[in-house]
Amino acid sequence: MVFNIGSQQGGVVNNVAGNQTVHGGQSGHLTADGRDVRDLVGELRTAVEQAPLPPAVAPGVHSELDALDTEVARPEPDREEVASRLTRVTRMLTSAGALVTASAGLIGPITALAGWLGALGRPILQAIGG
Repeated sequence: MVFNIGSQQGGVVNNVAGNQTVHGGQSGHLTADGRDVRDLVGELRTAVEQAPLPPAVAPGVHSELDALDTEVARPEPDREEVASRLTRVTRMLTSAGALVTASAGLIGPITALAGWLGALGRPILQAIGG
C-alpha cells in the first residue's frame, strides 16, 4: 500500500505507521511563513543573549522572555498577552539601543512574532520601523 501525502502546512500533522493514541490533544502555532511560534521565541532569546544589553535592562528582558515562552507554550496562547510581552521586550531593547545596533537576529524573530499577532502586532512593527 502506498500513500501520497501532499502539503502539510498549517497545524500539527502526524504520519503514523500503526496505532496512535493522543491524550490531552495536540496543537501547533505557526506563523505565516510556517515557523513555529515557540521556535521564534527561542530565536529571540538566543539573539538577546548575544546582544550586549546593559545590566539594568537584561533581567527585565529575560523575565519577559520567560513569561512569553510560557504563554506561547499553552495550547491556545492569549495573543493579547503575547503582544503585551513582546511590546515590553521591544521597548526595553529599543531603550537599551540594542535594536539600533541589532542584526537580523533580534529583528527577524520580533517581526515574525508581530506578524503572527496580526493587528495586535502592528504597533510592534511600527516601533522597530517595520
